[in-house]
Amino acid sequence: MRYVRYLRDGQPRHGIIEQERVLEIEAPGEKTVRFTGRSYEISDLELLAPVMPGKVIGVGLNYKDHIAELNHQIPDEPLLFLKPPSSVIGTNMHIIYPGISKRVDFEAELAVVIGEACRHVSPREALKKVWGYTCGNDVTARDLQTRDGQWTRAKSFDTFCPLGPWIETDIDPQNLEIIARVNGEIRQHSNTSRMLFSVAELIAFASAVMTLNPGDVILTGTPSGVGPLELGDEISIEIEGIGVLKNKVVAA
Repeated sequence: MRYVRYLRDGQPRHGIIEQERVLEIEAPGEKTVRFTGRSYEISDLELLAPVMPGKVIGVGLNYKDHIAELNHQIPDEPLLFLKPPSSVIGTNMHIIYPGISKRVDFEAELAVVIGEACRHVSPREALKKVWGYTCGNDVTARDLQTRDGQWTRAKSFDTFCPLGPWIETDIDPQNLEIIARVNGEIRQHSNTSRMLFSVAELIAFASAVMTLNPGDVILTGTPSGVGPLELGDEISIEIEGIGVLKNKVVAA
């Protein structure tokens, strides 16, 4: 099932996609779906980020090929960081290139959307707490990351967490092709099966640190091939079974 969030009559609304049409629902994430009776062609809608998370948890160095290209050691456990909710945008929205940075990179990632509050969940039970999955882009001011020696500022600018285009609920998160294209040229091409720590392991690890609430997002790391974006570039993140997240880079 695909859940989408969109703007209609100036208000965010929610729907389920069926054959290129959006069937509007009263509230997302509930076990019993209640339809309003309204429906629209998806091409006629302005899509929003499919969820507005209370927090976005990022994971660094979770693909061995990416670790190798950065010449880092393989971590013994997941490396977590946070991105603020204010960094979240949806598909077709603009990534704003901050004036204080000279290098802004794209990072294609599978994003996990939590559906049920959990704390100290086991890896075996972790996927039961998931609502669904979407495409994510962990945009990073790489020069500021290097300068600061930590990641908060570099990953927290407004517009630095594109998510979308919708949430897919029925896929295997550990066997999905993931592709990043810049202006149509493939820059990243991998599969989520190459993760160092699985989605279930990441959820379990994060939930041992903090409560995960419905709508929270975990970005699961990026494969090799990350690189810089320039003004005017269009970056697209495509994940098998989900869809394509597209954003254009503009000046601040």
